[in-house]
Amino acid sequence: MPLLDWSRIRLRNVERYPVEGPNALWQIYRTVSPWKGVKNFICIQMARYCPHLPTKNWIYRHMLGMKVGKHTAFGLMVMVDAFFPERISIGDNSIIGYNTTILAHEYLIQEYRLGYVKIGSNVMIGANSTILPGVTIGDNAVVSAGCLVHKDVPAGAFVGGNPMQVIRYSEE
Repeated sequence: MPLLDWSRIRLRNVERYPVEGPNALWQIYRTVSPWKGVKNFICIQMARYCPHLPTKNWIYRHMLGMKVGKHTAFGLMVMVDAFFPERISIGDNSIIGYNTTILAHEYLIQEYRLGYVKIGSNVMIGANSTILPGVTIGDNAVVSAGCLVHKDVPAGAFVGGNPMQVIRYSEE
């Protein structure tokens, strides 16, 4: 069996920060102010339950620093990154489905990783999906419900599964 050629595999676009001592999550407040975490948590919880889309988008834009396009809609219970929401950008007229999680950080045992999440315009993210840090989802893409988005999604692609796979491309 041949060895895996890592040079041909595109990893997510993340910044890696090694830590020494206890696991990286135990050291989180060396990275992020606890007050920022508390403020963001409260704002995110308000947005998660808010039924009014313009108010929800205002919270994301003005209180969390996210870039949210015109007419983008977040379903009930969407969970955005509590520590680095400013690393999330979403284009115009996109839908983020119920209970989706969008992460811009990963805290592991010996390192933590940060990445920007870029979601294009006219994108549909199905319910209960998870989007990992460092991922770009192109314009007009569709992510099926329950999908783990662990790598970039090309514009116009329909993807699904865990792990995510391209199911088909748009014929537009």
